Amino acid sequence: MRRLLNDLKIMLLANFWLIPVIALLVGALFYFVAPPPPMHAKMATGAATGGYHAFAERLRDELAKEGFTLELVESRGSLDNLGKLLAGDVGLALVQSGQELTLSERQRGDLFGLGVMYREPVWLFVRTPVTFQRLSDLADLRLAIGSDGSGTQAVIGALLAANRIEEGAYPENWQRIGGSRAANALIAGELDAAFFLGPAENALIQRLAAEPELRLESLNRTRAYLARLPYLSAMEVGEGMLNMPMDTPAKDIVTLGPVATLVANEDFHSSLTPLILEAARKVLENGSLLDPPDSYPAAPPRSLQTLDEAEYYYNKGLPILQRYLPFRIASLADRYIILAIPLLVLLFPLFKAIGPLYQWRIRARIYRWYKHLREIDLQLYKGEWPDDLDAEIERLEQLESEMGRIEVPLSYSNELYQLHVHLRYMIERLRTAQKRRQA
Repeated sequence: MRRLLNDLKIMLLANFWLIPVIALLVGALFYFVAPPPPMHAKMATGAATGGYHAFAERLRDELAKEGFTLELVESRGSLDNLGKLLAGDVGLALVQSGQELTLSERQRGDLFGLGVMYREPVWLFVRTPVTFQRLSDLADLRLAIGSDGSGTQAVIGALLAANRIEEGAYPENWQRIGGSRAANALIAGELDAAFFLGPAENALIQRLAAEPELRLESLNRTRAYLARLPYLSAMEVGEGMLNMPMDTPAKDIVTLGPVATLVANEDFHSSLTPLILEAARKVLENGSLLDPPDSYPAAPPRSLQTLDEAEYYYNKGLPILQRYLPFRIASLADRYIILAIPLLVLLFPLFKAIGPLYQWRIRARIYRWYKHLREIDLQLYKGEWPDDLDAEIERLEQLESEMGRIEVPLSYSNELYQLHVHLRYMIERLRTAQKRRQA
C-alpha cells in the first residue's frame, strides 16, 4: 500500500504541469460562457383593474415558485406598453394583437412575440331601452369608446373605420372614457352604451353582466370585419355564459376581439422563455369561460418575430433538463454542457499525450545519468584517458550512491537497475584503465 501511494505521488508530481493547463482551459470556459439568466424582470400590465393586470398577478405568483421575481408596472394600456418596451423601461409586456402594426418595421424588429395568452372579447353593453343593429346605430347615443391610448379605443376605432366612421367625425356625445369610469357612468344612466375589452372573468365585465338594466349586444357582420381586420377573431358567447342567474347574454351572441400577446424586447434574456411560457401554461391550463383548457399559450402572431426558444417550446415543449430539474439548475447545466463539448475536444488529445509524456519524464530521471557515461565511453573508445582517473572513479561512485535516492514507480525499476549495472561497468573499466596507466 505504501509503495502504491509512493507511485501515485510520483505520477502526480510528474504531471503537475497539467494542473495550470486544465485550470486555464476551465477558466476560459467560465469566462466565455454567457452569464446565467437574471431571475428578475419587469412587465407592463395596464391598469390595476384590467384583465392584463389580473393575469400578470397570477403569472407573477406562479413564477415566484421558481424563485423568479416578476415586477409589475402599471400602464395606460397596449400602446403605452409598446412604448415602455421600445424605451427599455420593461422587458416584457402584454400587448393587444394589431397594436404592433402601428409601429414602423424597424421598431417591430426590436420586439419578439413570446406567445398568445388568451382572447380579449369586445363587449358592448347597452341600457335596456336601446336598440342596436349596426355600429352606425350608436351615432345618437351617449357612448363610451375607451380611454385614449387604450386597447379598447384602438379596436373600436378600427371597427368604426371599417364602417367609414373616421376619428375626426365622431359625434360629440361619444366619450373617450373606459374601464371603471365608463362602467360607473353606464350603470348610473349617464351613458346609453359602452364598449369594454377583456376576459369574461374580469371583475368589471362580471359586474356589468349582473346589472339588470344592462343588456349585452352581439356584434353583427363579423365575417366582414374579420376580412378587413385579420388580427381579430370571432368568439361565440352562449346564452347565460357571463351570468346565468341574470341570463347574460339573453341569447347566443357573436363578438369579436384581439388576443393578448406577451411581447419582449431585446433586453429580455431569451433563455427565460421556457420558464415564462411554462408558468403561463400552468396559469391558463384550466381554460376560461370562453377558452377550452390547455388552449394557451399559443404561437404569437406572424407580425412579430419569434424567439427560437419560443419556437422550440411550442414544437417540443420544455427543454429536456427543465422537465426534471429546477429552472436555475437546468439553465446552468444547459449552458455549461454545450460549452463543455469544445473543452473535452481540447482535453482529449491532452490526456492522450499524458502517457508518453509521463514515460518521458520518468525515464528522464534515469537517462540523464547516461550522458556522462556516454562521454567517458567515447573517450575510452578513442584511447583518450581522463586526466584524473581517480577523481573520475570517485565521481562515478558518488553518482552510484546518489542513485539510491532516485524515486521511480515500481514499473520503471528495471531501468533504474540497468543504470546501476552500466554505472558499475563503467567504474570497472576506469579502474582497469587506471591499472594499465600505473603499469
